[in-house]
Amino acid sequence: MGRGGSDTTAVALAAALSADECQIYTDVDGVYTTDPRVVPTARRLDRITFEEMLELASLGSKVLQIRAVEFAGKYHVPLRVLSSFEAGPGTLITMEGADMPQGSMEEPLIAGIAFNRDEAKLTVLGVPDTPGIAAGILGPIAAANIEVDMIVQNISNEGLTDFTFTVHKNDYDRAMDILRQQAESLGALEVFGNKAIIKLSLVGVGMRSHAGVASRMFDTLAAEGINIQMISTSEIKISVVVDEKYLELGTRALHRAFELDDEEGNTVTVEGEG
Repeated sequence: MGRGGSDTTAVALAAALSADECQIYTDVDGVYTTDPRVVPTARRLDRITFEEMLELASLGSKVLQIRAVEFAGKYHVPLRVLSSFEAGPGTLITMEGADMPQGSMEEPLIAGIAFNRDEAKLTVLGVPDTPGIAAGILGPIAAANIEVDMIVQNISNEGLTDFTFTVHKNDYDRAMDILRQQAESLGALEVFGNKAIIKLSLVGVGMRSHAGVASRMFDTLAAEGINIQMISTSEIKISVVVDEKYLELGTRALHRAFELDDEEGNTVTVEGEG
């Protein structure tokens, strides 16, 4: 069935059979606050919402296949990630607010931190600030079946705009060729790119009801001398693009700042893609 096919099939069967829970056994003992290979004090989560797990999976976490999580959320099938090698409670993935531990009043602010090494950034500098310029830039990119992730547009006082977006690293060379071919017709001053970037993301349903998450994230990165190149937000996610050399430093700093470290200071050793 291919990688992830077993997860999706299991969830589909659980939904069809109205199962109380679908248990997925894998090479890690649950979902962690981030990759323990980068942050050894990462903590296994007792529970996480479907929304949070979908965001983490789409942003780089490889514990579960995205389609399996989508199916589980759509048909309200609780998922539990368990280890194939040792006993334990694993991580329960369920609806927001469901099965909250006794005495718990609200969802945690941040569920986890994800990172993606596979992004590249392209910039079209100094194009006229006129209607349709964004479509003129991204239209040929879309026609080439290249998926665009983050987009930032900056407008200057001279009637010009700079347009920056990210694509998968595998699509970088094709996207750059397209932009260079379009540069003259777009009236661009310059086209350039950068493949030495990563995307860091905070995910948590608690963001909906708490202010100051973005400012704490930015303050934390600034304190480590990490410059932010791009920012993207949603209801339960904040993503930033930074230089790839800051992957470990940035992830560890944010993990500490949002108090995600294991409370007992334990370190985790994992194999596979936890």
